[in-house]
Amino acid sequence: MATPQHKPAETAQSENPPRRRFTDKEYMAMAEVGIIKPEERVELIKGEILIMPPIGRDHGVGVSVQIEALMPHAAGRFNLWTQTTIHLGEGFTPEPDLVLLKFRQDRYAGKDPMADDIILIIEDAQSSLAYDRDTKSRLYAGAGVPETWVVDLQARAIERFTDSGPEGYREHTVLRSGDRLSPALLPDVALDVSSLLPLEAEEEPETSEGEGEA
Repeated sequence: MATPQHKPAETAQSENPPRRRFTDKEYMAMAEVGIIKPEERVELIKGEILIMPPIGRDHGVGVSVQIEALMPHAAGRFNLWTQTTIHLGEGFTPEPDLVLLKFRQDRYAGKDPMADDIILIIEDAQSSLAYDRDTKSRLYAGAGVPETWVVDLQARAIERFTDSGPEGYREHTVLRSGDRLSPALLPDVALDVSSLLPLEAEEEPETSEGEGEA
């Protein structure tokens, strides 16, 4: 008697299950009622809620250094937002490290900034470098953000993306200490790359044997 042949179970559903995507309204509602906690680092990317890596010391120092470098140029020219949610289209609600917005006296108290309001987005990257450079920059370009800088904290370089289009930025340059750069929409704001990078950690001074002993 022949042994019954059992057909292999369908695996497509288990291997690639459908994903539940969220709207901007649903995402913000989850934050308002506490499903998403205030201390959680999350972003809504293509309708999916992504958990972002925690902000490390170097990342935090980098953002602080950039704020200090940019603020002297801000008065009456642009508003500077840091690590604040922005809405760039349905299902795309990122939280960039810094955003330079076209100046408004009310600092956008009465409206959510849109892509047309953005001068520049800056992302500091360490473990997230590939994601910020290859994925997120393309999404920013597709949303109409005119310029993005990805600060590579490990290589001590700034990757500059300009000339946005639906498929991504058409221009990509890498700048290092000794170079200068300006946002495309603020050409007279010239910044030294080194002023946007954290200082390199100083080595602890060596002490001779017995030094400091009573």
